[in-house]
Amino acid sequence: MHGDDHDQGLEHDLAVLAARVERRRVLRWMAGAALLPLVGCGGSEQGGSACESEIPEETAGPYPGDGSNGANALVLSGIVRRDIRSSLAGQSGTAEGVPLTVTLTLVNSADGGCAPLAGYAVYLWHCDRDGKYSMYTLTNQNYLRGVQETGADGTVSFTTIFPGCYSGRMPHIHFEIYPSLSKATASGNKLRTSQLALPVDACDAVYATSGYSASVSNLARISFAQDNVFSDGTSLQLASVTGSAAEGYVATLTVGLSV
Repeated sequence: MHGDDHDQGLEHDLAVLAARVERRRVLRWMAGAALLPLVGCGGSEQGGSACESEIPEETAGPYPGDGSNGANALVLSGIVRRDIRSSLAGQSGTAEGVPLTVTLTLVNSADGGCAPLAGYAVYLWHCDRDGKYSMYTLTNQNYLRGVQETGADGTVSFTTIFPGCYSGRMPHIHFEIYPSLSKATASGNKLRTSQLALPVDACDAVYATSGYSASVSNLARISFAQDNVFSDGTSLQLASVTGSAAEGYVATLTVGLSV
């Protein structure tokens, strides 16, 4: 003890010691908290139990391109690809926008160990920066659609652009999971359909760049709480996003599937 703290009795000494123990406990907690990964703004963070919980089933929306609603991108020559920014199979055109890499890691949420799911197929699609979908509102394009097979680590990655925000929905990316590439030819073979959410802070940064002007006002009128897909929570669907509007972004998400 220091200076005037001595000779004030046992009760005083115990109080001082307790305060010091509490201070050390708080400092340890703060040090641990500093090591936690940062997540984007958006009301919910990706849950720590993501690998132990099955990704929610969500609507494929009106523009799936999986054969369930007219167009079927899954049968197009070259649809199995990493870079989905350009149209293919005789159509030309490239979607412009801020570069985005989407990495999904499929894990078995039923085995207790979150084992990676290798050899599965993921079909991923989303709107362009104007909020339009190829093969539907843009019938002369089939870009921003692609299929990848998960590797030994359960991971697939797509090179694409940051999607725009259209009226009534938070920015999102659709995906379907199939048991194998050979089965990824029609929606009837899919195991799960879901959607990936994007953090608001990343959306704000992207939408401040050229070409995304309509997304600014659309995003201002919607929130996760109002969204008809994400209003029940985004803990298992909100991607962790790193990067910048100038250099591009990387969005990652662990996707649990009960198999």
